[in-house]
Amino acid sequence: MRQPIVGYHRDEENHWVAELACGHNQHVRHQPPWVERPWVTTPAGRQRMLGFELACKKCDEGAPPDNPLPA
Repeated sequence: MRQPIVGYHRDEENHWVAELACGHNQHVRHQPPWVERPWVTTPAGRQRMLGFELACKKCDEGAPPDNPLPA
């Protein structure tokens, strides 16, 4: 299921993590030649990708949210 990016944070190893609208998190690394995501390396690039939809495997699997919404 595709979900839009609504924010970002860094994990304990300083890697960028996209926060998705569904409440799941997904790493968005730039590790050429395997993964090409140069946009993640700059604040402007990350800002530009807000709203971009990523495939969320956790949604497909029915996993609970990583970031539950407050009640």
